[in-house]
Amino acid sequence: MPAEPDLARLVRTIGDPTRIRMLTLLLNGRALTAKELSYGTGVEPATGTVHLQRLLADSLVVARSQGRHKYFNLASSDVARCIESLMVVAKPARTELTTSLPPIQIARFCYDHLAGRIATQMTDALQSKRVIRIQEGELEVTSKGERWFHEFGVDLVSLSRSRRKLASACLDWSERRDHVGGALGAALAQRMLTLQWITREPDTRVAHVTRRGRLGLHRQFGIHLGPG
Repeated sequence: MPAEPDLARLVRTIGDPTRIRMLTLLLNGRALTAKELSYGTGVEPATGTVHLQRLLADSLVVARSQGRHKYFNLASSDVARCIESLMVVAKPARTELTTSLPPIQIARFCYDHLAGRIATQMTDALQSKRVIRIQEGELEVTSKGERWFHEFGVDLVSLSRSRRKLASACLDWSERRDHVGGALGAALAQRMLTLQWITREPDTRVAHVTRRGRLGLHRQFGIHLGPG
């Protein structure tokens, strides 16, 4: 019989505050050095190296050498989804009340697809247009959706040939509602970058909607963000 997964060890690994912060820093998909991860989590490089060795041992991150530097990434999209799922069930940290949402809750990258208020509103609009259908956590593209995505510039045929799941309903940790994940979610985000509807804030997961994007989101999805 196959050995059971060692969940207790995994929980101990990601339950450490420094290691979970390292994994969160890597969620934006950018490769980081040990020193960057250490300073980003507020520990000395020697301490950071010890934590990275544990993450490597448990196959949560991978490392590659380039020149004199070693760069770290999340080991897979499964690891990214695991961290995002933990964010969904975790209680929010105590913060000061504000009158507006912080940028990371408005639009951000969930590994390689768009998340946050904008992403869930887009998902709602796609369901209203009957472009996609979400039932019991499963996302399906309708026949009408195949035409819509083609017109929007997303090649579903190429995406369906990939080993990656075409589309998934990804539960948004800040909105507590679904947004579009999987290969389709990544393609949508890339298309919005190409159209210059959004830009990525360097070294963070935050995405900003451009003036062109505000017009496009209103026209295609009925999302009104106001002047900006």
